[in-house]
Amino acid sequence: MLTLLETFFQQFGYAAVFFVLVVCGFGIPIPEDVTLVAGGVISGLGYTNVHIMFFVGMAGVLVGDGLMFVLGRIYGTQILRFRPIAKLMPPKRYAQVQQQFDKHGNRVLFVARFIPGLRSPIFLTAGMSGKVSFWQWLIMDGLAALISVPIWIYLGDFGAENRDWLMHKIHQFQNGFMGLVVILTLWLIWFWWRKRQNLLERKKAILAKRKARQAKKRNRSIPQSH
Repeated sequence: MLTLLETFFQQFGYAAVFFVLVVCGFGIPIPEDVTLVAGGVISGLGYTNVHIMFFVGMAGVLVGDGLMFVLGRIYGTQILRFRPIAKLMPPKRYAQVQQQFDKHGNRVLFVARFIPGLRSPIFLTAGMSGKVSFWQWLIMDGLAALISVPIWIYLGDFGAENRDWLMHKIHQFQNGFMGLVVILTLWLIWFWWRKRQNLLERKKAILAKRKARQAKKRNRSIPQSH
């Protein structure tokens, strides 16, 4: 895949990188990380400028992700009737994504960038929910992209002349990102559990105070014997 993308990008430059990244945002099975690395490789080989490629990469991933979010916002659940979208997000996956939003809120949008195969459904669901503004989505996805995009592009640029080293590093970073996703997921679960426990404790405290006030009122209403 890397060699194929590299050849395509050498012929058509920045426009090809931007196009493929936008297509990746629609859930097409082209690895976004490999696409970004290929963009970095052609920069390392002298076909493009790596710093310009960074901005092209950021624009491509944000436009691709943003289109999914906007489509969800415009068409709502009706878009699930569209066959390609129905294949991308069957009812079971849609229910799972909604459950994650209910538990973890907008933080899911940040983690989504590092989860291949779930990024598009999550952004689409965010738009469909109506609970997330475009600017909230852009901030969360943009912050995540500022981590992943430069890593892949500059890695490709640095390792353009040493393919064995580059492939080894790609696998290392992929495993590292997956480890990060696991850590973030565990932290979100722990944060949600702690938040739920705090709410339960507050509820118990409020009920205890209410019962104490009611008992005090009952004691005052009982006539005192002389």
